[in-house]
Formats: sequence, structure tokens, C-alpha cells
Amino acid sequence: MITLTGRTITKTVEARTDSSLLKLAQEAAIDWQFNCSRGTCAKCRCIVTEGAHLLNESTDAEWDRLGPDELDGGYRLGCQATIAKPGTIKAVNKTYF
Repeated sequence: MITLTGRTITKTVEARTDSSLLKLAQEAAIDWQFNCSRGTCAKCRCIVTEGAHLLNESTDAEWDRLGPDELDGGYRLGCQATIAKPGTIKAVNKTYF
């Protein structure tokens, strides 16, 4: 199960491999901020507080937008972070602005 927190809404949804955190948030009507869905705006930035090891490796777009300090701190882009393995994941949308 995945618990996603947007600006004001938190929901727990079923995990689906190869789905991004942003896509799952959109499908669940969670108010997760985003603009582009391609990893260029970084508005879908989030902090993964549990289950980061269940997600795919960080993408080039994430390295370009977030950098090593944020990635090491658990931050990901919701549009780029896809589920690789089932398990418990918790993520909170933490946009810059």
C-alpha cells in the first residue's frame, strides 16, 4: 500500500508496479502539485519517508533538478518515481513554491 499526501489530502492507495507516485495521486484525486509530468518543473517534488527502496532508481531528470543532496535526503520527483516492487511506501508532496 502507498500513502500519499498532497497539499491537504492524504489517501492510501493500492500499489501498482511501473506507476509513478504522481499518476497514483492523480487517480486518487489527491491535490499533488505538478505542471509538466516530465521531470522539468520539479513542482511534483516529494519526500519519501518510507519504502524508498521499493521505487525505481533516480532518473537523469531527477539528478538534473534535485541533485545529490536532495536525492540522498529522500526527495524524488513524483512524476519520475515509479514503483518497482510492492510494499509499503509513504510520500509527501513538498514543492519548492
